[in-house]
Amino acid sequence: MSKTVTIEVDMGKYKSVELDLEEAEKLLAEVTRILGIEPNDVNETYRILRNFDAFHETMRKKFKDYLVPSKSMNDMILGRVVIDKVKLIKEGDRRRVVLVFDRRVPVEVLTEALKNLGYDVEVKTYKFI
Repeated sequence: MSKTVTIEVDMGKYKSVELDLEEAEKLLAEVTRILGIEPNDVNETYRILRNFDAFHETMRKKFKDYLVPSKSMNDMILGRVVIDKVKLIKEGDRRRVVLVFDRRVPVEVLTEALKNLGYDVEVKTYKFI
């Protein structure tokens, strides 16, 4: 049985994917492999994921929904930012992550990366009415 995941594209063209913690880290690695870049925001996102409990507690204490990894101004100017923000979710023993990718990351790259990880991919786009 194959796994299905949805890529949600919002009106600002930011793409988000919700996965279990381990799968989110694999997705991030695969996306950076395909893009051939690993900017500062990706390294910061790895740090957040690998210290999930500490960052989740910080989010909860500060009443924040998302964490925003630091980005290099140079990467922003060159359009090399991969991750816009990260949401950490605890559901019982389960740790889930919502990765919000920058608007310049093509949905095709995310689709390819998820398929390489064994997922069936659905793309859900939100548009202005």
